[in-house]
Amino acid sequence: MITEEEQKRYHRQILMLGEAGQERLKAARVLIAGAGGLGTVISIYLAAAGVGTLRIADCDVVEASNLNRQILHWGGDIGRPKTASASEKLAALNSLIRVEEVTGRIEETRIDAIMGDCDLIVDAMDNFPTRYLLNRMALKKGIPFIHGAVRGLYGQATTVLPGKTPCLRCIFPGSPPPEIFPIIGATCGVIGSIEATEAIKLLTGQGEPLAGRLFIWDGMAANADSLVVERNPACPDCGHAERRK
Repeated sequence: MITEEEQKRYHRQILMLGEAGQERLKAARVLIAGAGGLGTVISIYLAAAGVGTLRIADCDVVEASNLNRQILHWGGDIGRPKTASASEKLAALNSLIRVEEVTGRIEETRIDAIMGDCDLIVDAMDNFPTRYLLNRMALKKGIPFIHGAVRGLYGQATTVLPGKTPCLRCIFPGSPPPEIFPIIGATCGVIGSIEATEAIKLLTGQGEPLAGRLFIWDGMAANADSLVVERNPACPDCGHAERRK
């Protein structure tokens, strides 16, 4: 049930989502994988929207070079775990939700414990090996996986619905080499907001998700587009699973 306090706080979105939609957000448990440029934007908007439990997973500490884009981390947070810094700000933003910290690497031996009973995975990582691991976990559990990535003034996003859409490895079969890439904060704001919107839509059953489509943002040209993407029957992550059915 939605309390009187929640009615007041979420009034403007209840006008669109309805009380039933707000109750779904309140009951939801979302894993946000990463508390950096994308993760801080995503978590702010999901916390503000009243998603009941946010589980924030990250292994890093705040550095000065993060502060141009990782908007939950401030100058006084340098040296602190990003999970602690993010959790503190999110709790101050909305005391009606629960924020869980998972500090450490997202890796094969820990992924089941990190995932727990979450309903949805939101990718805010900066590397494809970890994204592929999250993709496989989403396929295993049959839960949606929202992908986002940024570089410079460019970004992309898509939503994976296991068994219905291409998975992340169908779309990106090879992992690019690791690099320290250029980025401005506003690009994280655009793509992080798209990912948060996708999460809210999926959790409440509103609108059409970016399922089977790759959203592409070209900030240099101020242009956005979406491409239809196809499943790969030979995909090592989801193709073999299909053949086993």
